[in-house]
Amino acid sequence: MSEILVLYYSQGGSTAEMAQIIAHGVEEVSGMQARLRTVPNVSSLCEATEDSIPDSGAPYATLDDLKECTGLILGSPTYFGNMSAAMKYFIDSTSSLWMSGDLINKPAAVFTATGSMHGGQESTLLSMMLPLFHHGMILVGLPYNEQALFQTQGGGTPYGASRLTNDEDNRMLHDEEKTLCIALGKRVAETARKLQAI
Repeated sequence: MSEILVLYYSQGGSTAEMAQIIAHGVEEVSGMQARLRTVPNVSSLCEATEDSIPDSGAPYATLDDLKECTGLILGSPTYFGNMSAAMKYFIDSTSSLWMSGDLINKPAAVFTATGSMHGGQESTLLSMMLPLFHHGMILVGLPYNEQALFQTQGGGTPYGASRLTNDEDNRMLHDEEKTLCIALGKRVAETARKLQAI
């Protein structure tokens, strides 16, 4: 089984829910399996550290998770139109993989969640793409043959899967947002399988 790493940060659970659905999309592709991982919070105190194993949810990612994966799907909530500090901190620790070229030619995609319609979904997706380009990864998005892109009233962009949340209302994922999450997982898995065959 080849594994697609679904790596995310989620404080309130919205991005984690997307990661689970994206993982289902990955596993719809024969011979592909999803590996769910998260990253710890970043502390404002230098002395503070997280436990090595989170209380709940996916295990924390290591550099080996990135080395071993066949493809990567990276997710973060939007913070002021950018990825979370926790995700950025983790990505900034991957210089050794950049130097060794371990991620070159692996397919990758991105996803995000925002609390408001114009909260910066697309700029966040683009900010997560930049380090992946530096790693030499092959970025894939969502093409317009995905009809849900035309129907969505919340999240969903050609740059990657996204969702609109409203923490006060506990807004559920719309069907179109779910469809696009599954499509993104499938697309990365299918691309990884095709690249392996070359």
